[in-house]
Amino acid sequence: MFTSQEAQAAGYSVDDIRTELRTRRWTRLRKGVYTASTRLAAASEVDRHLMAGIAVLLSLDPGPVLSHASAARRHGLLVPTSAGSDVRVTAVDQWRAGRGYRVARAKLPDTDVVPWIGRFATTSPSRTLIDCGREWSLPDAVIALDAALHERRVRRSDLQHAVHAARHRTGASQAARALGLSDGRAESPLETEGRLALLAAGLPTPELQVDLQDARGFVARLDAWYEEAAVAIEFDGQVKYRDPYGGRSPHDVLWEEKRREDRVRRLDVRVVRLVKADLGAAWPRTVADLTRMLATPYSEPRRFTVVRRPEPGSELDVA
Repeated sequence: MFTSQEAQAAGYSVDDIRTELRTRRWTRLRKGVYTASTRLAAASEVDRHLMAGIAVLLSLDPGPVLSHASAARRHGLLVPTSAGSDVRVTAVDQWRAGRGYRVARAKLPDTDVVPWIGRFATTSPSRTLIDCGREWSLPDAVIALDAALHERRVRRSDLQHAVHAARHRTGASQAARALGLSDGRAESPLETEGRLALLAAGLPTPELQVDLQDARGFVARLDAWYEEAAVAIEFDGQVKYRDPYGGRSPHDVLWEEKRREDRVRRLDVRVVRLVKADLGAAWPRTVADLTRMLATPYSEPRRFTVVRRPEPGSELDVA
């Protein structure tokens, strides 16, 4: 990407620039900011957004930094489609909106800013997640927080500092609630959605990603676990069947899942398997079934043990 001034400094005249644009060898990203059309065509959707972000920063320079959903894309965080396509930036001295971008006015302490490209910067991952959490729906915010914690992109202590610093901004209470509901042990958006649905239904908070062992050793890692009732919940997405890893076929994955569940059930653990559709119209019936199961404590001798893991992103995991 380059500006008209940089093109002229490289020897292009104004007429040359017009010719490059007219022949579509170059594409105008914003007034006076261009890129090669072949490079733009080869870019991913995220990279196109980031290129647009650089173009906006060039037009507003100096001062603003990439922020909110745009910074989330830069940091590889989960961004819902509802976040929109506008480039988001934050500045300490201006608030404005233009074609394809929005500028928020807020303080930018040095600890909240990280370098990006050249002289440009973005908000830090923790600041970015809290800024997004102030605007996004609660489920979208918790999903993004869960994923970032699970992938060790952020530490919980940094998120707590960021939400405290945002306490006087609009939506701060929602971001704080999302952080309180987050858990980095969730391994997929479906697991987060399912956990939130359980809590919204008034059911207890389950433990996440516990290891079940019998006398011979490891049996299975359970998505969610209710200790007193010895009830396991498995959130079953289609990705592992449609696109299995490790050279396995969908048939192999299905067979392994069946064998794994058989071993769990042989220990007299009750297993509830939930898919995305179960969180819809059939959800009240599922909640009623779970409520009955959880109301009956497990009274038989336990032929299994449960091993718990610390949450990624907690201080226990940080060197």
